[in-house]
Amino acid sequence: MRSLPSILHVDLDAFYASVEQLHKPSLRGKPVVVGGIGNRGVVSTASYEARAFGVHSALATGIARRRAPNAAYLIPRFGAYQVYSERVMALMHELSPLVEPLSLDEAFIDISHLMEPIDRQSSRNATLKARQVADDLRTRIKDETGLTASIGAGSSKLIAKIASDAEKPDGLVIIEPGTEQTWLDPLPVRALWGVGPATAERLRKIGATTVAELRTLSHAELTAAVGASYGATLYAIARGQDDRDVSTDRELKSVSVEDTFAEDLLDPATITSHMDDLVTRLGSRIRKAGRSGRTITIKVRGHDFTTVSRSETTPNPTDDPAAIRAATHRMLPGAVAAATQLTPGVRLLGVGLTGLAEWAQLDLFSTEEDDDTLDFWDRDAETGPGDSDEDFDMPRGVVEGPVAPAAPAAPTAPAAPDPDPQPTQDPAPQPDPADITTPVPTVEGERSPRQFGPLPPGTRGAVETAQGERRFLPGQDVAHDEFGGGWVQGSGLGRVTVRFERPWTGSGRIKTLRSDDPALRLADAADVAREALELLAGRGPDDGISIGDMTDEPTKTEVVDNELEDRFEIWHGDRLAGFAAYRRRDDATVFVHTQIEPEFEGKGLASVLARRALDETVARGQAIIPVCPFIAAYLRKHPEYEEHVRWPAADSPAGDRSGDH
Repeated sequence: MRSLPSILHVDLDAFYASVEQLHKPSLRGKPVVVGGIGNRGVVSTASYEARAFGVHSALATGIARRRAPNAAYLIPRFGAYQVYSERVMALMHELSPLVEPLSLDEAFIDISHLMEPIDRQSSRNATLKARQVADDLRTRIKDETGLTASIGAGSSKLIAKIASDAEKPDGLVIIEPGTEQTWLDPLPVRALWGVGPATAERLRKIGATTVAELRTLSHAELTAAVGASYGATLYAIARGQDDRDVSTDRELKSVSVEDTFAEDLLDPATITSHMDDLVTRLGSRIRKAGRSGRTITIKVRGHDFTTVSRSETTPNPTDDPAAIRAATHRMLPGAVAAATQLTPGVRLLGVGLTGLAEWAQLDLFSTEEDDDTLDFWDRDAETGPGDSDEDFDMPRGVVEGPVAPAAPAAPTAPAAPDPDPQPTQDPAPQPDPADITTPVPTVEGERSPRQFGPLPPGTRGAVETAQGERRFLPGQDVAHDEFGGGWVQGSGLGRVTVRFERPWTGSGRIKTLRSDDPALRLADAADVAREALELLAGRGPDDGISIGDMTDEPTKTEVVDNELEDRFEIWHGDRLAGFAAYRRRDDATVFVHTQIEPEFEGKGLASVLARRALDETVARGQAIIPVCPFIAAYLRKHPEYEEHVRWPAADSPAGDRSGDH
């Protein structure tokens, strides 16, 4: 450990969700969830507004929707995230050449060169210097991107990392050298790097819930509780021991792929076939990375979230998919049996390679297994969807729709490597590597899978692919020849609902269009992000996350039918002036409530809203049921709608024309 707090850890707050709120003005201050949008998907990032409802990373999307039903659920837009990440990383590199990125949204920075003049001064002065440097960086990030970052500084990477998590969001914590243990002791064991719910529970059972209690345990006790390797690690980090330097050349430790399925897999042949597909994709990834590995690990998650891992370790590294496939075939039956012991059905499969090297020896497996060369281990965790030891920053792939049985692939030469193999959310039995919604390849540590470094180029062509297939998913950027840019709120039944707003405008208007509208097309999220950053740089920062109102569009009044929220909305320029809420039946529209914002009262907008809402209802061939007092009063003054009205019984002028309640 160092004598000065010269290591910073910078962590962008709720990164994916914050970028979405930045790009979608109507979502600022509202709960936003980014990740797999199907019930079998997984939450990647939740905004702090969504976290108030108990939504967090790695939670199953189905559970998240029950906890926060009114949140916005959006697919990830990796192009935009990469642009913002590159901008923030550039600011860090301006501060120091020693920057070690951990993912798109966090990195370590060594600022010891900025403290050279005060090497012989007190640690207090060094702490003040670290605070000044960190605060200046945090301010620049906010001014130049609109995002907030939490920064921790300490005498080691461990202390800096824990400090950055201590006061999120927009926090700044500097730990003065010599006070590390005093600061660590009251913290829960979950605050330590790598301790997840399962490990925390094992530690609780042996009497350690805080770092101070953890320090009372011997090395032997920790080894017995969590294993030899991690026991030694816990023994050290509980005492704040971490001598690692900030490295600009972060070593790749593992590569893995996995899929979560929309329906449980029951047939052994189907399970094997899907595992073979994962092995093919894994082989492509490790060869593109120029690596090979010694330890092959599979993961199987059952219907009840029981998760089982199996591994084989070999004397020599390999990148041969045939060898990896043979190993998975040996391990898969036992792992599936263990994961489905209580409830049948497999909901997730994964395969990974660790112990990476830069060379390979292909013929590792003879026809007869050599038990002396295999190291089997089983990590059997019975956890809920959000209770994994893994802290997922990236959404896992989701194969939506029914899964048809498929014959297992022959364990011979694999198909040609896909140029961009990725998990998918396309409604098809097999993953579609071109799907815009799929995660990009990830680099995964043993305990914390993370996106690392620049994104692979695979997401670029996905925009054109999705455009050709006319697939519109919540969160995607679109552009319309007449209405300009916006993003997809929802789609289905041949229609797509778009909120037409950009990062530099106010809250935008909603329109529902035909999905085959030739004027509507998908836009590249990276282009939108670059344009937003350029405008922000030219304009200067505003308060809060908002970039500010930069539109020159003339003010006008428009009424739109927001079918996703069941209401007609009246917009005054880019501002929502009011709405008329309704409930649709097979042959009628029931108007239940009308509201005009106070600043627009007395300007006749309520009458404009009522007239256009009623005209559109008549045009749809539906009857009007006026439960709303304002709509009822308007109808009494406009007899031209009389033949289309079905009065509720309690409000019926004639008493016998009552319709539905």
